Amino acid sequence: MLFKSVALALLTSLAAGAPLDWENKRALPTPVSVATAKTYLAALTVEAESNSPAYDRDLFPHWITISGTCNTRETVLKRDGTNVVTDSACASTSGTWKSVYDGVTWTAASDLDIDHVVPLKEAWVSGARTWTTAQRQSFANDLTRPQLIAVTDNVNQSKGDKDPAEWMPPLSSYYCTRL
Repeated sequence: MLFKSVALALLTSLAAGAPLDWENKRALPTPVSVATAKTYLAALTVEAESNSPAYDRDLFPHWITISGTCNTRETVLKRDGTNVVTDSACASTSGTWKSVYDGVTWTAASDLDIDHVVPLKEAWVSGARTWTTAQRQSFANDLTRPQLIAVTDNVNQSKGDKDPAEWMPPLSSYYCTRL
């Protein structure tokens, strides 16, 4: 039931056009229409969460090559940063990033994690365990929806694989967007 509540909140925010970081006006994917969100919601099957078989993060291939030498992480860092400069291997060498979870601004990409807004474990127990490897890879690297964001590393690590019922970011002004 928690999954449906989280999914409803996420779909509602997508349909309402709530950007992930309106302050920085990031170039995030365009939210789906209300009609599309309702179609997605109607297609959801509600069932109890299950961790059988057991969750393993490696079942979600992530940080795949997106373009040239740039993987998903590097692509998100470029998208979410300002004045980001990359080297020939696509690693960010300079730029600034503001973490929406705690409001802190960083100048080193190493201070950031890329958060899966819907944790991979939450996806697993909510049904991704029945997906193919290709579907799980697509979800883990999804740049078409506001699923991946650059945030302060230790804040993301405190979140871990918790869902919104178990964890909310330190910056309370981000709560509605998170849901």
